Amino acid sequence: MIGTRRMTGVAILAALCLIIGSGASAKAQAPAAGQDAAAPKYTMAEYNAYQACAAEKVPATLIKCLDDFVSKYPNSTLLNYVYQLYSQAYGAQKNYQKVIENADKLAAMGDKVDAGTRFTAYYTHVAAYSALITDQPKTAGVDPALAKAAEDAAAAALKTLPDVKKPDNVTDDAWAKQVTQFKVFLEGVAAQAATAAKDCAGAVADYKAVLALNPDDAISSYRLGLAYMCLNPPQQMDAFWSIARAVTSKSATQAQSAKVKDYLRKLIANYQGGTVCDSLTDAELNELLQLASSSADRPGSYTIPSAADLTVAQKDMTILTVITDLKAGGDKGKVTWLASCGLEFPDTLAKVIEVAPGTDAIVLKLAFVTSDAEFDAATTPNMDAKIVGQPDAARVEKDSAIHFTGTLTSYDPDPAFFLHWDKAKVKEEDIPKEKGAPKKPAAKKPAAKKPS
Repeated sequence: MIGTRRMTGVAILAALCLIIGSGASAKAQAPAAGQDAAAPKYTMAEYNAYQACAAEKVPATLIKCLDDFVSKYPNSTLLNYVYQLYSQAYGAQKNYQKVIENADKLAAMGDKVDAGTRFTAYYTHVAAYSALITDQPKTAGVDPALAKAAEDAAAAALKTLPDVKKPDNVTDDAWAKQVTQFKVFLEGVAAQAATAAKDCAGAVADYKAVLALNPDDAISSYRLGLAYMCLNPPQQMDAFWSIARAVTSKSATQAQSAKVKDYLRKLIANYQGGTVCDSLTDAELNELLQLASSSADRPGSYTIPSAADLTVAQKDMTILTVITDLKAGGDKGKVTWLASCGLEFPDTLAKVIEVAPGTDAIVLKLAFVTSDAEFDAATTPNMDAKIVGQPDAARVEKDSAIHFTGTLTSYDPDPAFFLHWDKAKVKEEDIPKEKGAPKKPAAKKPAAKKPS
């Protein structure tokens, strides 16, 4: 299916360098001791120790330096900078659990740090979780505790974001764009976390929030569809619509679109109990794709008949009721055709209008009749039946009455209504023993039989 967004160690470092206030950069320099009377106080030795760590370029060496700093100054007012340096170093090592641990320590400082720093802490937790479940999908990706913590961090980040001060050197438009990107990423990872935590309703809400900001996001449309399907009970119509949006999204590659389209087709077929006529599934799929491409929201009137709907339609179905419903059209005609296409109907009575022998098959042009009056009045066919493996059927004569069993494969709607049958067999008693033998009289109003 559509690939996931990857959050690598490099991206974690980028998350730590958000230009959002004094606490945004992991390399932010603490003010020198005594430089600002209003600033928190720390000794020159403490300050120099911090600066020595900040100058380190090798992650392992930086971590050791920070460990030494924390052991000497466990209550330092520089810890907000220290936790950011920790996260940066562990991010470079792809040790995302440690990134989360230190991001949470930074967030726990609460009002001791500004909104930009708190946002950075929450955002870093979310970004590290995204990287972790990508690298370890079979362990971290299914850990409900990690997922719940990521959901909470994303929610906290989104709540804090409005309080973050726009940097003075960033334009309003650029900042608005950046804020939107923050929201899209946070909502997207929150949705993944909700899915991992089996919070399907939460995942639906989060993916819808992403798509409200970026309607053409193929990945989120696809995942929203999956979230709808995991609800109890599943919301298949909304799921199909969302997945169809992913197929038609301009952000999806041709390969992605083709793969998701094939998956959607299988979902529809399974929903209908395995539709016998492939052409009908294709028609439903094409209609869905066309409608979904022009609207993000599914109209309440749009539905696809389920397997249960088709089973109800097949109850007491005869070829007469099928023809009646198909000629009437509308929703009932649509459901009837879905329920009848591909079914085999036994002993259908018809008047032979034309016999067309062939090399591999015999095609009979027939008129469906239910009474003597209809038999006498019938002069034009409204059905054809392809007879395979029954060469004796070539002896059937024009204007004779026959019974045949066949599989209904397609039809032409009014005004030129016409049924098409395949794999048909004429009842042996209705085939003359030899060419020119007397034809049998028309059957008298036989009872209609249900399809098999």
